Amino acid sequence: MLETALTAFTTFFAVIGPIDTAVLVASITPNMTRAERRAVSVKAVLIATAIILVFVLVGEPVLRQLGVSLAALQTAGGIILFMIALNMTLSRHPGPTALTIRESAEAETKAEAHAEIAVFPLATPLLAGPGAMTGAIVLAAGTKGDFTLLTAVIGAIIAVMLITLALLLLAQEVHQLIGVTARKVIVRVFGVLLAALAVQLIFDGIAAAHIFG
Repeated sequence: MLETALTAFTTFFAVIGPIDTAVLVASITPNMTRAERRAVSVKAVLIATAIILVFVLVGEPVLRQLGVSLAALQTAGGIILFMIALNMTLSRHPGPTALTIRESAEAETKAEAHAEIAVFPLATPLLAGPGAMTGAIVLAAGTKGDFTLLTAVIGAIIAVMLITLALLLLAQEVHQLIGVTARKVIVRVFGVLLAALAVQLIFDGIAAAHIFG
């Protein structure tokens, strides 16, 4: 159970990137008051958590109905997470795409941006993006219906989202404290960890498929 919880925590912390997200939020909401930023952060985290938990609870049964095996899911999920990890470790601007956020915020009026930024792009795809959704399905499927292990996965998700919320509420302070260099180092370290987890998922998927006998 502890191993499952740690794996889930590391995976979601890497793909969601709470620290990186907090820095980005601070950079795109400089004119918001603390109360406005708090409202946006709470709404975004609640929506993202709901989306991810839906994928945890019903994602694997839906795929089963579509005839997708656990082995195929693990392999595909591992490939997707590995691509995200490569972007985190090798990109000059690692982490979530700030351009998407900036373009979205600039395309709308100030009032509309304040109302919509919590949903898009903060809740999705920044927090509940493809990596988080894929990770949710793969990790939930890996529990093989064990309620204790599934609870560990859900607990890890909630823990990461609580950390994310705390950092978003302190976005301005985190932005000033961390700085660009430290943020890049943290993102790349978690990128390497995510890459290792992704490769392990691919290995597990191939082994479960019995491709090589």
